[in-house]
Amino acid sequence: MTVAGIPHRAIAVGLALLALPACSRENQQSEAPPPPPAVAVVAVVKEDIKPTVTFSGRVTARDKVELRARVEGFLQKRLFTEGQDVKEGDLLFVIEQEPYRAAVDEIKASIEKANAALKLADVEVDRASQLVARQTGTQQRLDEANARQADARGEIARLQASLEKAQLQLSYTEIRAPIAGRIGRAVITPGNFVGPSSGPLATIVRQDPIYVSFPVTQREMLEARKDENAGKPPTVYVQLADGSRYPEPGTLNFVDVTVNPGTDTVQVRAQFLNPDRILVDGQLVTVVVEEGTAQSVLVIPQQAIQIDQAGSYVLVVDSSNRVVVQRVETEQGPGSRLVVTKGLSPGDKVITEGVQKVRPGQVVQATEVKFGV
Repeated sequence: MTVAGIPHRAIAVGLALLALPACSRENQQSEAPPPPPAVAVVAVVKEDIKPTVTFSGRVTARDKVELRARVEGFLQKRLFTEGQDVKEGDLLFVIEQEPYRAAVDEIKASIEKANAALKLADVEVDRASQLVARQTGTQQRLDEANARQADARGEIARLQASLEKAQLQLSYTEIRAPIAGRIGRAVITPGNFVGPSSGPLATIVRQDPIYVSFPVTQREMLEARKDENAGKPPTVYVQLADGSRYPEPGTLNFVDVTVNPGTDTVQVRAQFLNPDRILVDGQLVTVVVEEGTAQSVLVIPQQAIQIDQAGSYVLVVDSSNRVVVQRVETEQGPGSRLVVTKGLSPGDKVITEGVQKVRPGQVVQATEVKFGV
């Protein structure tokens, strides 16, 4: 069968030939090399850094108070929000007051009765004294009147002491903040019966300033004292769990007077300002103590380090934008920085981002970023 005198087979061959250039162009486009992978690099720099020693430390509150019930009764009110800041003297809990008020009123009534008895005793003493003076009364009667007067005065004194105790018990039904700080979770809710044996109702912690305690060996203590005697007191920093450095430096304010015989360490304490409540009582931190004279060293970011079976290395971008493996030796520096003791020179560009998508010898597109603390 033909179309306009042309066989079908000839038409199919012609169409196939026309399609070949288009396919060839598509293959050429798909085979074009991809652009070099993009990576972020940081230049190795020199910094003046003091020698540092790190310790494991524990954050401890400067003041910590457990609120407890001093009298028995049902807990009627809780007048705070858990986790809020409270001032010294703020009313926090109220225990039922009616029984204690009744006890106060009862003693006050007894005091009035005792005062009336004292007045009668005073009258009897005065009358007996006049009779004795006129020699119409007996000394025995005067002595008995004096005894009753003394007894009435003693009863009033006893009742006054009982009144003070009852008023003190009444005051204990209002539990107030003894210090300013942040209050924690309420352990017992209103409606429960509480007393001295109930345990803490809540805890108040003074968080600013706050302490960090850490153990120091005798050798390190002696070295620190030499620097201190040379007019170079150590500076204390805290490194948080994410590797960042707490912005406020601390000051040493206490060295314990005894040594732990099991570890041969002495407990040292530093004080830190804590206005943003970043440091929390009981928190585990790394304490970094800078001491001695500053030394000029090479530093790189911690994220630039890679580790394999042969040890630590970094990926360096050379002058031709090729990736080179460079073995290094490092020490922990301040914050998230590492001190390079061997393997790099100032100005070398180490890869910090995009390590996973490159290989040694590969050409990359490097973007230099600033190296922050």
